[in-house]
Amino acid sequence: MSNQTNQVENVANAIQVMKGGIEFYKEAINKVDTPHIKQTFRKMVQQKHDAIDILQPFAISEKGAIEDKTDWLVDTRKMYTKFIGKMIDDQGHTYVKQLEEVEDKVLEVLDEAMKKDQPTDCMASLRRVKASAQQMHDEMKALQNATA
Repeated sequence: MSNQTNQVENVANAIQVMKGGIEFYKEAINKVDTPHIKQTFRKMVQQKHDAIDILQPFAISEKGAIEDKTDWLVDTRKMYTKFIGKMIDDQGHTYVKQLEEVEDKVLEVLDEAMKKDQPTDCMASLRRVKASAQQMHDEMKALQNATA
């Protein structure tokens, strides 16, 4: 009987999206005026840091180094929001709407990673991070609906 170990896959992609989200949320905190929205964004930053801390050992296993890049799609969305934010009055809603889309992307990349044949400990960590990410998404969706 062979002793095969699964290779970690797609975890680094999830971290890239989360890192991009952190940068986007931090910028948004400085752009919105509503205290409740700022507090929600701060919470999202912390939860993403926590998720990255959980997943980073698996990214090291996958890539051989710490994942320190951000996702280009999140970076593009951030630039788009900056541009739109200069033309409209309700920056809070604009940022909430775009950041809810980032949360969609986080769930998508986590689902992609979970479809792979991951090592057991990696899959358990992905499930834990996904549950938290789903809560963050739902909170941003509710905030989006409330600011519409």
